[in-house]
Amino acid sequence: MGMRDAAECCPRFEPELWDDKEITWERKLFLQDRVRSFFHIPLNFGAVMKRSMAAIEAAGATPDEVVVLSDENSLWGADVYIAISKEVPGARTTTLSGTFLARVFEGSYRNLRNWIEEMKAFVRGKGKDYRKMFLYYTTCPKCAKKYGKNYVVILAQL
Repeated sequence: MGMRDAAECCPRFEPELWDDKEITWERKLFLQDRVRSFFHIPLNFGAVMKRSMAAIEAAGATPDEVVVLSDENSLWGADVYIAISKEVPGARTTTLSGTFLARVFEGSYRNLRNWIEEMKAFVRGKGKDYRKMFLYYTTCPKCAKKYGKNYVVILAQL
C-alpha cells in the first residue's frame, strides 16, 4: 500500500496491514488470467503479468492497491487474479466475495509448502474451516531483491 515512485515497479509492502487480519470483500473486482506451471513452478508468470497489467493500464483500471492473487489449483497451472478498479474490455473478469484470514510470510518460495501447513494450523487454531487458499505475491522478484524482503500473504477464504 506504499507510494510508488518512478524508479520502482512495486510499492514497498507493509506487512502489518495484512498480518493476522480478517478481510472481507464484497464483489471485489479482479482480472482473471491463467499461468502455466510445471509441478506448481510457474513458467510464464512474468509474461502473464506484463500482458494483464498492460490491459489494465490501457483501460485506466489500475486500483489504488494492486493485489495479485494466485490460486494454485493444479500442478500444471494456476489462476491469477489481479485487482482492478473497473471492467477491462476484452479481459476475463470476476469478483471475489467473502471473509478471508490473512497471514504474512517472508522468505524463499521454497518455504511455501511449510507456510501453507502453518496457515492451515493458524485457521484451525481460530476454530475455523477454510474453503480455498490464495497466495498474494506482494512484489515482483526484482523489487523483492531490491527491498531485501520477499513477502507472501496467504489468504484463507472462510
